[in-house]
Amino acid sequence: MNRLDSISFGKIVQIREQLLKLQATGKKVYRLESGDPSFSIAPNITEAIEKALRDGKTHYIPNNGIPELLKALANKLHVQNKINVTEKDIFVTNGAMHALYVVFQCMLEQGDEVIVPEPLWTEIGENIRLAGGVTVSVPLNRQNNYQYSYNDIVSKITSRTKAIFINSPQNPSGAIVPKEELQKIANLAAERGLWLVCDEAYEDLVYEGEHYSAASGLNGYEKAVSIYSFSKSHAMSGLRVGYIVSTNKLLAERIPKLLRCTVNGINSIAQWGALAAVIGPRDHLNFMLTEYRKRREIMFNTISEIPGLLPFKPQGAFYLWCEVETSLLQKLQIRSVAQLSDYLAERGIGSAPGDSFGVSCANAIRFAFSCSTEQVTDGSKALKEILTQV
Repeated sequence: MNRLDSISFGKIVQIREQLLKLQATGKKVYRLESGDPSFSIAPNITEAIEKALRDGKTHYIPNNGIPELLKALANKLHVQNKINVTEKDIFVTNGAMHALYVVFQCMLEQGDEVIVPEPLWTEIGENIRLAGGVTVSVPLNRQNNYQYSYNDIVSKITSRTKAIFINSPQNPSGAIVPKEELQKIANLAAERGLWLVCDEAYEDLVYEGEHYSAASGLNGYEKAVSIYSFSKSHAMSGLRVGYIVSTNKLLAERIPKLLRCTVNGINSIAQWGALAAVIGPRDHLNFMLTEYRKRREIMFNTISEIPGLLPFKPQGAFYLWCEVETSLLQKLQIRSVAQLSDYLAERGIGSAPGDSFGVSCANAIRFAFSCSTEQVTDGSKALKEILTQV
C-alpha cells in the first residue's frame, strides 16, 4: 500500500465542499468551518506585488528565498521573536503547511515518535505520518484550560521519542501555553537532546499579553526549529508564504534539497509581497486583531447561550472550541458530534467536528470567526436558532 493511502482528505474539507454545493443552489451559508482570514492584504503589500510584476521579477529566484526577504526576516526574528539567527538559517516555504512537511521529512526516520497536543490540527499529524513518524498524543482538557504542560509531556517520553511539537496559540482550541511552561518544555527538549518543533503561525493573533517564542530561551540550541506563516498574520493565505528557522547543520543540508525537489523556489511575486509585509507598518495587523476581538466576543457570548454547548474562550488564533453535551445530541436525535457537524452543514452552517483533531475529541466541535464580522454575527445567531428551537 502506498503511504498516501492512509492519509485522509480531511473532514473540514468535506464540510467545506458540502457548504459550497449548498451555496451554489442559492442557499445562504455561514463559513464558520474555515480558518481563512476575511481581510484583504494591506495596501503596501498590494503595491509591492504590483511593482514586482511591473519590474519583471517573475523569473527563477534563489532556492531558499530572495535575499531581501531573508535579511528582513532575520531582523524580524531578532526584534520580535528574540531569536538570533542569520539569513542562512531561514528557509522560505510554500506556506506553513509545506514547512511542516519539509521539517518532518528532513527530521524523522521510520518509527520515530513525536509528542503532540490533542486536539491537534489534522495536517500536523498527517505530515508526521507521511514522514514515517508516529504521533504520541497528550490529551488536553477543559478542566485545565486545554493547557499543554511539561508534566504531561515528560510522562510520554520513551526511547523512541524524536521530537516535541508545540503550537501556541493553538489550532483548534485557541489556548496559549504560558511563557514559563513553554520555557520548561523547551528546556526539557534540550536536556533530553530532542528536537523542538514550534508552529507559530498565529503569533500575531494574541488577545491578552504577548506572544513568546520557545526557541528564544534556548541560547542557540541547534535542535530547536520554528515555523512561521504570512497566512494568518497578514491575511496572505492564498499567496502561500511561510518559513522555517533552524540553526541545525543537518537540516541546513537537507532542507534545500527538499525545497528544490518540491517547489524549486517559492513564488517570486509573493515573496516581494511578504517583504513588504515584514518591513511595512503594523496598522493593518492591529486593525485585524481589533476586529477579531469583536468577533470573538460576539461568537463566544452567543454560543454561551446555547444549552449543551460549552465554549472555551480563546486566548489567541480565531477559533471557538466547544464541548458538546450528550443532552444536545439527544435533543437533536443524532448520535455523534460528527453527525451534528453534518446536520449543521445541511442547514448552511460550517463547523469542524472534534474527531478531526484527535480520537479523544469526539465530544467537541470547532467554529471559526475568521470570516467577516457580518458572517460571524448572523452565523452565530442562526446557529443558536437551529440548536435551541428543536
